Amino acid sequence: MTTAGGNPVLDLSYKVNSMVTDYKKIDLFGKTFIQKVDLKSPFEFSFPVSEQACFLYMLKGEMDYQYDDAHINIPTDHSLLLNCIDSGRKIQNVGNYDGEMVIVTFHPDILKKVYERELPLILQPNNKVTNQSSEKINNDFLIQKYIEGLLFYFENPSLVNDDILILKLKEIILLLSQTEKSETVQVILSQLFSPTAYTFRQIIEAHLFLQVNIEELARKTNLSVSSFKREFRKVYNDSPANYIKNKRLEKAAELLTISGERITDIAFDCGFNDLANFTKSFHEKYHVTPTNYRLKTKQ
Repeated sequence: MTTAGGNPVLDLSYKVNSMVTDYKKIDLFGKTFIQKVDLKSPFEFSFPVSEQACFLYMLKGEMDYQYDDAHINIPTDHSLLLNCIDSGRKIQNVGNYDGEMVIVTFHPDILKKVYERELPLILQPNNKVTNQSSEKINNDFLIQKYIEGLLFYFENPSLVNDDILILKLKEIILLLSQTEKSETVQVILSQLFSPTAYTFRQIIEAHLFLQVNIEELARKTNLSVSSFKREFRKVYNDSPANYIKNKRLEKAAELLTISGERITDIAFDCGFNDLANFTKSFHEKYHVTPTNYRLKTKQ
């Protein structure tokens, strides 16, 4: 275990532009595994390109994670899971409060060493077409208890050994896989082993008929909502809302013609979650109700 005082540069290579009042870290297999950092307000640090992921837990204070021109607020006892491969993102304090955080780092080579036989499902590539590289993890009782356990080892470094650290690494992977954000957790962690980058168009086309809103689509492209809308218009020469609605209505019209599915099911399959809204939108585009459209095309 390594400790440092004063104003060190964080081991994760974050550039710290503030007073670090206390800094401790624990290594596993020669690489930083866990860090505890106390930061005096105001604090700010940026993420460089780095092939690792990290889990940042706010013990005290409140942080703001900024990417593009969007912000994610992380209050006390909440956390942020982040793939550090993307640069140009930064964290800063909120208000005039000092910050205290615990950072758990995931290195691909160490994960492969720990899971010798087979990576757990949460680390394996999936078929989700998304470039999302960060997710806020809400206050979770089990994760809170996990962090309390890590603090014990910071205070009792003589009790730390590799076997315990391996268990703690597996424990946080398991806990993250059981959160309500488990699907996005898998996307982020699996990027460590399958760093596939999808094009903007690939992500849009993959989600056209799924029940996702503009904010969710923006996150999947790693853009703020405003940047997403600008990029969308550049690629499709249309607004996201208008283009997506028209594509969904066109698919619905096709299904009404070729299938015998219930209209409610067709609306759902095309990305609408409200039958009344679907019927209204359909009538505006085709000047006839879905029921009459089906009858008309089958005559």
